[in-house]
Amino acid sequence: MIQKSKILLVDDEVESCQALSHLLTQTGYSVETSASGEEALELLKKQPFDLIISDLCLPGISGIDIIKHTKDDCSEIGVILITGKASAETAVEAMKEGALDYITKPFNFERLKVQVTKALEKNRLVLENKYLRQQLLGRYHFDNIIGTSQAMQQVFSRMGKVAGTDSTILILGASGTGKELVAKAIHYNSPRKNKPFLAINCGAIPADLLESELFGHVKGAFTSAFTDKLGKFEVANGGTIFLDEIGNMPQQLQVKLLRVLQEHEFEPVGSTRKTHLNIRLISATNIDLEKQVKAGQFREDLYYRLNVIPIHLPPLKDRHGDIPQLARFFADKICKEMNLPQIKIDADAIQAMEVYDWPGNVREMENIIERTIALTDSLIIRCEDLPSNISQSLPKAPTGVPQITTKGINMNQAIAEIETEMIKQALSLGQGVKARAANLLKINRTTLVEKIKRLGIEN
Repeated sequence: MIQKSKILLVDDEVESCQALSHLLTQTGYSVETSASGEEALELLKKQPFDLIISDLCLPGISGIDIIKHTKDDCSEIGVILITGKASAETAVEAMKEGALDYITKPFNFERLKVQVTKALEKNRLVLENKYLRQQLLGRYHFDNIIGTSQAMQQVFSRMGKVAGTDSTILILGASGTGKELVAKAIHYNSPRKNKPFLAINCGAIPADLLESELFGHVKGAFTSAFTDKLGKFEVANGGTIFLDEIGNMPQQLQVKLLRVLQEHEFEPVGSTRKTHLNIRLISATNIDLEKQVKAGQFREDLYYRLNVIPIHLPPLKDRHGDIPQLARFFADKICKEMNLPQIKIDADAIQAMEVYDWPGNVREMENIIERTIALTDSLIIRCEDLPSNISQSLPKAPTGVPQITTKGINMNQAIAEIETEMIKQALSLGQGVKARAANLLKINRTTLVEKIKRLGIEN
């Protein structure tokens, strides 16, 4: 059942209030009435409304006072004012305070219906935008970036320290480590969170188009410039610009970017009009900019402008402890997106993923889990369901119990060989950490250390 939009009607003229309430109810709205501004404010405390239609002149609290109250306590509610004493001054004051419309008595009900429809649509868009922004803030909260490893804790610590500042940030890390996710998290946890966040991949746009994409152009600036175009910097003014793959920016454009960062203003291509900028710049690269500077491929002065606060994102192979949590997070996320029942990942599959080096980092993991879920008919992802380069990364277990022949067998030596192989496997799975290996073997760490010494195992 579709819920009716709820309107609060405020008018001290009883007959007028009843008539308008009847008309609005007949149109399909749910209507509450109030004979005074004071009573209206009490109703607003007790229940939500989508729109207020109020007489301007009320005993005590006026229609203008109601608008002021809604701006402070429930800004998403629109107000339409009605009055029998129209004047240019009161109309201007009402609109300045934020009234959606100002209608004089006797009014045309058809016109009022149009205004009510527009006001409710505006209210719906405001609430939808507020909800989407809350979703973004929740999605890009620091807690939603997965990682309990020491390397990621250091990243989170630095993100927390810089989010509230306007400092320029350079995010360094291999492809697929989540550089844009970090940039968005910093933006949506900063004072600029209600302003635009725009990302531009400097390596994906042809060099001759990149300047226009960033700074815009005027009509006739070049052959295909048939109209004026706003650049990303102007669109994002007040917010954050994220320049990904900054190392691929052409050198002539590096000069312009440096000037923009120094002077906080720019000119669109083909124009002499200067636009002032109030923007935060976050850039990212998966290449060594210092080497590019030394090779003369990247401007040294721009590098120092960009590298005010560096954030280094570790590759996934250096944060193996995060792999089980990441894998389960992606599995849950993808199942929700595909509207599938929750799928589990068994221990062997997790172990295989822990051993694998992940050259494509977190992005590769997400893609592989999505592919595996799409292709499996089971509610459990097993090791054999994973691509062969991952499933075959587990070390092979020793084959069975040694055979005893008529010549007999050195049992102590055979047991030592089996123990050695098992310890090597555990150390491999535990990334060389003895505590992890001991946990896998279900023995104390001190016992494991003694066995490693006794068996002469190199670690």
